[in-house]
Amino acid sequence: MPKVLIADDHAIVRRGLKHILAEELDFEVGEAETPQQVTEMVRTKAWDVIVLDLDLPGKSGLDVLKELKQAHPKLPVLILSMHPEDQFAVRTLRAGAAGYMTKASAAEELVKALRKILRGGKYISESAADKLALSVADESKMDPHEMLSDREYQVLCMIASGATVSEIATELCLSVPTISTYRTRILEKMHLRTNANLTYYAIQNGLVK
Repeated sequence: MPKVLIADDHAIVRRGLKHILAEELDFEVGEAETPQQVTEMVRTKAWDVIVLDLDLPGKSGLDVLKELKQAHPKLPVLILSMHPEDQFAVRTLRAGAAGYMTKASAAEELVKALRKILRGGKYISESAADKLALSVADESKMDPHEMLSDREYQVLCMIASGATVSEIATELCLSVPTISTYRTRILEKMHLRTNANLTYYAIQNGLVK
């Protein structure tokens, strides 16, 4: 019986995912709602696949993914996120994820994705695969935001979504000066001047709604 750990901080999401799996496959399903719970449950039990939300409280989902892959390189992780593919799919795949799926498509695609991953494959859309191949083949063709570090990119998306420096610092458990430093680096790397420029860029490139 495949063992699947669902890591999401919303109980209603976990229940919904468990219901989807119960209808289709005979899975043993575990639940975690914080990064600490994920770490502890993976340490104490062998799971066949992790379904990981990118927005767990207190730590970036990308950081959780990287820690999981460092400690358990062969453990497949399917990212299930509210963010559209254009925002995080390529970054999570580069970090070692076995797949990326939006929550909007989970009802139709989750079982198919897990079946493929459990067979040793990866689950990504055709557009995400194309973007990944392009980024690997030729960095000169990458968009400016794709050249940012994962943390810088996360801060960019939060600024473009209207969050203040203080709000971002609280959300990421970092200091205000640290977030201000990230903001400065982002502006420099992307050759932009203001938060308004960042927001316009993010909207034009589909990084935020």
